[in-house]
Amino acid sequence: MGGKHSITRAVSAMILACGLALAAAPAPVQAASKVVAVVNGSPITSGDIAKRAAFLRLQRQGGGQAAAREQLIDEVLKREEVIRVGASVSTSDVDAAVGRFASGNKLTIQQLSQVLDKAGVGLDHFKSYVAVAMSWPRVVNARYGGSGGGRLSNEELVRRMQENGGNKPVTTEYFLQQVIFVVPTSKRNAIIGKRQAEANASRSKYPGCEQAKVFAATMRDVSIRNLGRMMVQEIPEAWKPLVEKAGDGNTTGTRVTEKGVEYLGICKKRQVSDDLAAEVVFRAEDIGKKTEGEDANSKKYIEELRKRAQIIEK
Repeated sequence: MGGKHSITRAVSAMILACGLALAAAPAPVQAASKVVAVVNGSPITSGDIAKRAAFLRLQRQGGGQAAAREQLIDEVLKREEVIRVGASVSTSDVDAAVGRFASGNKLTIQQLSQVLDKAGVGLDHFKSYVAVAMSWPRVVNARYGGSGGGRLSNEELVRRMQENGGNKPVTTEYFLQQVIFVVPTSKRNAIIGKRQAEANASRSKYPGCEQAKVFAATMRDVSIRNLGRMMVQEIPEAWKPLVEKAGDGNTTGTRVTEKGVEYLGICKKRQVSDDLAAEVVFRAEDIGKKTEGEDANSKKYIEELRKRAQIIEK
């Protein structure tokens, strides 16, 4: 299913900001690309900086080339740390986020790509930015004990509930099962359409969670994974609307992922109000209040990485 919290509201706001100026994106002047900085052995080229400067213009941010250079240095450091910690979101999560952004601006992916090309940004550069912006909060949270990292203390839970009038928040709890129509990478382009058709056809025959493994055995290369208890706030963004739309005992629509074609079975759905539910709700609220620029822990983390890094600017 990809990682939890595949895209936060903060990331959504950051990408959405670009959409404000998409229609008026100017055509850039292309120049020969050369290495202008090396961060822990990873090169940053003048072409990279030109793309990021164009991206900043789309976001209606100032700073030009200098701001673009600093942002890309930070991005290299973030990407290295994301890889080191193993907190990277999946390619399918990034594609889904970019797809939602395009749809929100009434564009197809192809149209978005054309607009970004015209602006001098390019779809690949945009996706690279989105991937880091989605993954970095996981690293920060794991380091400093926020959502996705440590648990809230009992004292913090009590304090938050007192602020809530002494009441534990109510949320929706799901017990989910993942049905995966596996597609090998080597055969992906050739059979993905056929596998999606098979997955869609199987949904009406899905017998429920208890009989799912027997059901899967009647088909080729289908695996079942029990995901267990999951609050609605913990469901990855790409799946959340599909889960909320599906009724108890039903299945979600299908999604193409890095594993193949998947859908989820809703084993059980109920309203809960216990300590675990309260913790999940409060942590989700904390994420919603943060933006990358306002997060003091993020700034402190980057400053530490910069002090340890070898940064050569040319």
